[in-house]
Amino acid sequence: MNFFLETIQVTLLSIWYNVESFIHLFVPMKKKSIAGEVVLITGAGSGIGRLMAQEFAALGTVLVLWDINQEGMKETARLAKHSGASRVHYYLCDCSDKNEVYRVADQVKREVGDVGILVNNAGIVTGKKFMDAPDSLIEKTMEVNTMAHFWTYKAFLPAMIANNHGHLVSIASSAGLIGVNGLADYCASKFAAVGFAESVGLELLATGKSGVKTTIVCPYFINTGMFDGCQTKWPRLLPILTPEYVAKKIIHAVLTDQVHLLLPKSIYLIAALKNILPMKQGIMLGQYLGAFNLMDTFRGRSRKQE
Repeated sequence: MNFFLETIQVTLLSIWYNVESFIHLFVPMKKKSIAGEVVLITGAGSGIGRLMAQEFAALGTVLVLWDINQEGMKETARLAKHSGASRVHYYLCDCSDKNEVYRVADQVKREVGDVGILVNNAGIVTGKKFMDAPDSLIEKTMEVNTMAHFWTYKAFLPAMIANNHGHLVSIASSAGLIGVNGLADYCASKFAAVGFAESVGLELLATGKSGVKTTIVCPYFINTGMFDGCQTKWPRLLPILTPEYVAKKIIHAVLTDQVHLLLPKSIYLIAALKNILPMKQGIMLGQYLGAFNLMDTFRGRSRKQE
């Protein structure tokens, strides 16, 4: 195809895709059925992981829960069964340990079957300035927030590719799109998680495996205890999100095969402006939005909450 014809094709398709997107502002996207699917959620012992488990359970899925907190998983399993899950399995697994991920993944495949929906949700935050963060905590942040995604993909993606069916869900962060003062290691891990998920998603499309979907979730701070103490400067523009709201939005995104989910909606605009504004104006906007002081009052999750 020559340059002229291909340009015309891209132009016409671009117009159509924008019209289609506009229509879906008024006509809801059709939701797919996931009844009977095996859904694996990492970090399922509390917070968003627990709430997603309950939401998925209500849709008739088979749940596989991973966490390092045995008691937390037991409670999530109880709630999931009450919510309607057909079956619930839970396993102790430290997602930062590659060998443990592979070992437990093999156990899941033997005892439950192939995973159809993989939700990489486990995450940690140090909450320290870069020069104050111990090397061990920086390494742990990268291992849990980023490298764990590599190992779970390696473990469960082959079956999805073979069947050309599945869904990869990455719970990242708005801090994976925009740098935040006081979150250097966390931002680095989430930027990497976003880039990894996008790249693998493109690999799948390029190899004709369009049946394996990708959803990348980038929320602002969520009131789960992980970022306790953090305050937002403009709550109406950038509210601290409730975990129940976020969990419901994630499930909706999965059911409609939405690739990028940014919460709240103002993040779409802020992320776009970051890439087009002059540097000085971007820094000024960051100061205006409070990005320089978000972590000033950070306390983090207490041991009791954990």
